[in-house]
Amino acid sequence: MKKSLVFTICFVSFLLIGCKESKINLGNNISFNKEENIHYGNSPEQVVDLYIPHKKSSEEKEVFIIIHGGGWRGGNKSQLTFFTLSMMQRFPDHVFVNMNYRLASAIQYAIPNQTDDIKNVINFLKNKLNYKPEVILMGNSAGAHLSMLYAYHFDADKNVKAVINIVGPADLSDKGFKNYEEYSFVEKHLADPKILPATTSAINFASPVHWINTASSPTLSYYGKTDRVVPLNQNNILDSVLNKNNVVHESYEFNGGHLDWDKQPNTTFLIDKIETFLKKVNKK
Repeated sequence: MKKSLVFTICFVSFLLIGCKESKINLGNNISFNKEENIHYGNSPEQVVDLYIPHKKSSEEKEVFIIIHGGGWRGGNKSQLTFFTLSMMQRFPDHVFVNMNYRLASAIQYAIPNQTDDIKNVINFLKNKLNYKPEVILMGNSAGAHLSMLYAYHFDADKNVKAVINIVGPADLSDKGFKNYEEYSFVEKHLADPKILPATTSAINFASPVHWINTASSPTLSYYGKTDRVVPLNQNNILDSVLNKNNVVHESYEFNGGHLDWDKQPNTTFLIDKIETFLKKVNKK
């Protein structure tokens, strides 16, 4: 209870004075230097919040890149600020990036713009940190989908060490996901037809499970038992393909709908499992 109170006080202080200070204190001698709304591209949407451990070290630190949801055409990194701070308390020796990306519309496809933006952020980090960091991609909903898709298909340089998939659609062709109220947008505007291989449909191209192979990144997944946006069956489909390819993975379910992963006790459970999972990945 005391730890929760301390964190709440720290977070409120961050909201009140964070824009004026370049250092965040999270208690227990945990502090980060922060830079907000750093541009990594020419679009106003291509900005990140960057958090680097305040304690100086010559060690090359791993990076969490956190990617918000919003149906590929909405949302903002601010939705995950509190969760990012919670993660920073648990992983004080990691660098954190909370990113915005170019949103899709009826005249602008999500892919490849949004997967390109993940690559752009990774390249930005290489220049900023002066080393090639190992990256853990973590997102919710559309952000989780983009995390998986980038790691499984677009990560040519193999920068992604692991994926944390929170309520992300993995197979867009699944009949359960076709009940998604914006499914017509997914069919018509998610992937640019110009980048599609001749024998691959837009839906398959944009489905992370389509690209899984034996070299795919280890993946932890978290799905809601009563999710009406991304049905629980997506978890089973993803697990099945990861199993067939012998990819290190874990999956968990929580009580609640699409947005309830970020409520207690679900959030603490998730962070506990992330910590355990990454220790397993490190031992590979």
